[in-house]
Amino acid sequence: MTADESVLRREIVAAMVAMDEKGLNHGTAGNVSARVEGGMLVTPSGVPAHLLTPDSIVRMNFDGKHEGAMRPTSEWRMHGSILAARPDVNAIVHCHSRYATTLACAHRTIPPLHYMTAVTGGGEIRLAPYEPFGSEELAQAIVETLDGRLACLMANHGQIAVAPTLDFAMMVATEVEEQAAVYHGTLAIGGAKILSDAQIDEVMQRFAGYGQKKKG
Repeated sequence: MTADESVLRREIVAAMVAMDEKGLNHGTAGNVSARVEGGMLVTPSGVPAHLLTPDSIVRMNFDGKHEGAMRPTSEWRMHGSILAARPDVNAIVHCHSRYATTLACAHRTIPPLHYMTAVTGGGEIRLAPYEPFGSEELAQAIVETLDGRLACLMANHGQIAVAPTLDFAMMVATEVEEQAAVYHGTLAIGGAKILSDAQIDEVMQRFAGYGQKKKG
């Protein structure tokens, strides 16, 4: 095991624990993956976050062949398909956060009611159609819905966030849940006033220059 892989294993465990602590996940729901040379590291099937260790994390290729005694998450096809299709993605976070899941069960997208929906790469946070968990059909539906974006809702299921780094994917998943909660709240008071495409385009331009940038 390389030093980088050892670090990634610890980060994956920490991400799963953090999701429980943030209320984004519970029990054995949800899963996390990270790209490594030749494949990916994924969380194991049916192990709650508080029992995970770095050695629990499963190394496997995108076609299902895995190393060690632990079985990978039942959603490994979804993780593998995304990583195979998206060279810009190195980490994936999937969770059953309450408000995102509520909207997903109502088959609602999250419209651009707040400029922070744009952290997902566009205005509206899309909804992938329902397919059985762990299926190839679900994996392909998620890949298609995510096209060009960093997150989407999953009908009657939850949410998924992808990014170049695990920290970034966690940030996106957290923001999706926040936007889901805000939208859920607006539905109780007559609905949200939606930002226009032009306003979202301006947000995207501003995001490009936001934060600390490396010089040179």
